[in-house]
Amino acid sequence: TPPTRRVTLSALVKNDPGVLARVSGLFSRRQFNIESLTVGPIEDDEHSRITLVVEEHEPGVEQVKKQLRKLVPVVSVHELESAGIERELALIKVDAENPAAVQSLAEMYGGQAVGAGRETVTVEITGSRPKLEAAVDAFEQFGVREVTRTGAAAIARGTDWTAPVEDEWNAKADTIPPVEADD
Repeated sequence: TPPTRRVTLSALVKNDPGVLARVSGLFSRRQFNIESLTVGPIEDDEHSRITLVVEEHEPGVEQVKKQLRKLVPVVSVHELESAGIERELALIKVDAENPAAVQSLAEMYGGQAVGAGRETVTVEITGSRPKLEAAVDAFEQFGVREVTRTGAAAIARGTDWTAPVEDEWNAKADTIPPVEADD
């Protein structure tokens, strides 16, 4: 069996009704596992970016990219290299017996308390997946009640485009390079 590979894919999609359902349905039908999926607007109102993190065997990774490219609302798909910038956000709710110590630990992870009451304190931390996992482990000393995470948001580093657009999409044709097939 070939080894699995964790990859981050960025898909530029048209803001059509049902786009997310079509993308997730594709993964379900093909029995691909989605580790993380986030969707958000980009700099123009007609498109959104879907960031997918999957862990699959090598043939499966290439198959995921090919299948995504076939979906009608998908404009482009690009695998982000390991040098890309990837971050998640975590909200961690803990017991409030020692709020000063909770705040101090949050600051050690570059976070902050965003909600406090008599019984609980909620902190917000942003960073890489390993950083968030370490933070959750560290907050266990205060009695973690709940954790929620956003999933990965990613962008290419430097002047590289996160998901270059296809030639026929000409909204920014003078500044955005055409997609080069990587399959």
